[in-house]
Amino acid sequence: MAEPKNDDFLDDIEAAEAEELLEEMAEIDSEAAEIDALRAERDELKDRFMRALADTENTRKRSEKQRREAEQYGGSKLARDVLPVYDNLKRALEVVTDEQKASAGALIEGVELTLRELLNVFGKHGIELIAPEVGEKFDPQVHQAMFEAPVPGTKSGDIIQVAAEGFLLHDRLLRPAQVGVSSTPAT
Repeated sequence: MAEPKNDDFLDDIEAAEAEELLEEMAEIDSEAAEIDALRAERDELKDRFMRALADTENTRKRSEKQRREAEQYGGSKLARDVLPVYDNLKRALEVVTDEQKASAGALIEGVELTLRELLNVFGKHGIELIAPEVGEKFDPQVHQAMFEAPVPGTKSGDIIQVAAEGFLLHDRLLRPAQVGVSSTPAT
């Protein structure tokens, strides 16, 4: 009977150990791939979460801004509709003569008080009067040129007549002041 060689036995053991090592390495590689996949999924979920959080914050800020604007400027349509009331009261007071003041003083005083109260209400709601003066420089941001005319003694772009006063609602133009502008060229 032939005696097995020690070397063959060792080779068989080494082959078995090598096979076990290869299986363990394959298992480790599989676990590493699974860990990498989980890390990638975690990173993707974290990114989506951060984007959703940022989107929620932007929505909150936008909603807050819209609420503030609605609070400040929501009444602009009503305010524009009330401006002719101011114009009519002001015109009525501008045409009153001294004789009319003497005979209907109480009525005229009531109109003056009504105009003053209307201006107080405007002030409470952020409506400011734009009252340009003759001689001021025309500003297209708050004035509307109704006509141009050459007027001696003025410079081009000077206001020569105020047809109607303008109004701001907080920082927005509600109605521009309507003015006449000099077209006299500079000499």
